[in-house]
Amino acid sequence: MKEQPTLHYYILSDSIGETAQKVANAAIAQFPDANTVLHKYIFISNIEDLDKILNEAVEIDGLIFMTIANAVMANYVERFCIKTGLICYNLIQPFTLEIQRRLGIQASWKVGAQHELSEDYFKRVNAMEFCIAYDDGKDPSAIKEADIVLLGISRTSKTPLSMYLAMNGFKVVNIPLIPEKELPEEIYQVSSKKIIGLTNDATVINRHREIRMESYGVSQSRYSSMDRVNVELEYANQIYAELGCYVINVSERSIEETAGLIMQQLQVWN
Repeated sequence: MKEQPTLHYYILSDSIGETAQKVANAAIAQFPDANTVLHKYIFISNIEDLDKILNEAVEIDGLIFMTIANAVMANYVERFCIKTGLICYNLIQPFTLEIQRRLGIQASWKVGAQHELSEDYFKRVNAMEFCIAYDDGKDPSAIKEADIVLLGISRTSKTPLSMYLAMNGFKVVNIPLIPEKELPEEIYQVSSKKIIGLTNDATVINRHREIRMESYGVSQSRYSSMDRVNVELEYANQIYAELGCYVINVSERSIEETAGLIMQQLQVWN
């Protein structure tokens, strides 16, 4: 059998490299079985460091994802790649230049400009603090203040989804659904438009719960049994029908995809 090649990819940035990393991740996600090696260099501040990195990349035919605001360094990378045949994707400069041309305004070329302390930044920080404070139904009184209320049985990605939405500036409360435990009355006092019901395939939940129990040294438990999972899913479906809320099955979706559906739905309602 022919050995699968390895893709070496480089993140080059004079800031934190978040944009380049996201673009690279989105592309590489289309090849789940690929062998990949990440080489990440951030806060690059001079040509000398760039030169060392690029010469290393040439040796292994690295694929370059670049977000460098400094025009001198960005141009150096592009010239180097043209000369050596390295493939480089400049993910900031071409778009900035086009916007500059259309607006007739000189770009600031400020490193990390999108991460400056702004009203939006503090909104996200506030949302993150809110999410952490009210995770897993800690205080139902926050439901009225929340932008989004997530409901779901265990292993439906409530907490990671809450954190991702908070990173996008939404105040999120997540409430676990347990058949033996009554829902807080606040749930019935808010619009169903801000309530999202999360569900998952029974076999997926069963597998995740078994893995979780095994990590605790427990081979069998009521919590992870298929009978229990089906009881909880049926209960959740009854609650969702009663509330008339939007329901998402997370089994085949990433956190980002689920969050995208929620934000899209909020736009429809608003």
